[in-house]
Amino acid sequence: MKKIKVFGRDNLSLKQSVHGARMWAVGLEKAMLTYFEMEPHTKFPEHSHEAEQITLVLEGELTFRYAEKEVTLRQGEVIAIPSNAVHSAFTGDKPCKAVDAWSPVRKEYL
Repeated sequence: MKKIKVFGRDNLSLKQSVHGARMWAVGLEKAMLTYFEMEPHTKFPEHSHEAEQITLVLEGELTFRYAEKEVTLRQGEVIAIPSNAVHSAFTGDKPCKAVDAWSPVRKEYL
């Protein structure tokens, strides 16, 4: 039988991601959740990944570019990115906090 795990704040310490972003990650076998705190003008360069990604903006704004489109998400808004879709993301003049759900797990984040 697999065990349920609880992660207290002490187990969710932020670590450096891209320049200007810190994050933590919690994963199971098939899914994971990440939390990001991003400074103003943080950039996630164009990329793709096998994992499906669902991003929810908690505070601030986060802009995504994909397929010659650009969309800015604000607090409470969500984007769903399919597997292998090329995209980039960046913050503007304000900081941003967001969570991502992933499947399958992105082991490089753990």
